[in-house]
Amino acid sequence: MTILDKITAYKRSEVAAKKEAIPVRLLEKFPLFAKETKSLAAALRNSTTGIIAEHKRRSPSKAVINDKVLMHEVVSGYESAGAKGISVLTDSNFFGGSLDDLLVAEKTVSIPMLRKEFIIDPYQIYEAKAYGADAILLIAACLSAEELKQYSHLAKSLKLDVLLEVHNLEELQKSMLPNVAMIGVNNRNLKNFKVSIDISKKLSQEIPTDFVKISESGISDVETIKELRTYGFEGFLIGENFMKTEKPGETAKQFIENLR
Repeated sequence: MTILDKITAYKRSEVAAKKEAIPVRLLEKFPLFAKETKSLAAALRNSTTGIIAEHKRRSPSKAVINDKVLMHEVVSGYESAGAKGISVLTDSNFFGGSLDDLLVAEKTVSIPMLRKEFIIDPYQIYEAKAYGADAILLIAACLSAEELKQYSHLAKSLKLDVLLEVHNLEELQKSMLPNVAMIGVNNRNLKNFKVSIDISKKLSQEIPTDFVKISESGISDVETIKELRTYGFEGFLIGENFMKTEKPGETAKQFIENLR
């Protein structure tokens, strides 16, 4: 069983319990459910840097990355640094995040927020809306072509941007859907967690210009971003490179200044 298999199996039991505790009809009554969302895709299109800065305490591959810094300090630091979006990992069991992190970020920053989660059920999309997200992540490796179609349609109806993550050509071919705003190429193989920027380069030519191209994972220097831009990438999701330092916001600021 791969790491991804373990995560998705856990998610199914987790979501089943959440549905019992807080059904969708109650999520729809949350104050933030009526919030006007901001487009992450538009923010990236209009950006000269394209940085989506991520808050991530730990991961299955690296254990603890940084669980000392306060959530609001990290995200406010990211916004001040010039990030165009914030990615908030809400998985608790494997990444040490929570939906409360999303609430804190929503109260702290004014730039678009991506709920980064292993979505395997429509319930989680309603949940993202209820907790103030502006965009959601759908992972092609976790979902069938029909599920991707249905989930992206639901997200669009809730005015949430969709970042659809792929890792190979087969996943990409089922992901080019009308309700998807952004296609992200994950340079980390979620089955074995190995990283290679070459994956982004390889798939870039197959992604139509209708989609905002985003490269995710394994980006640790400005030169890599400059190179990926020549392949048409407009967004760059960076978490570990910032979070592994004592002051992620300041690290992000220096990185973005160097990029500019």
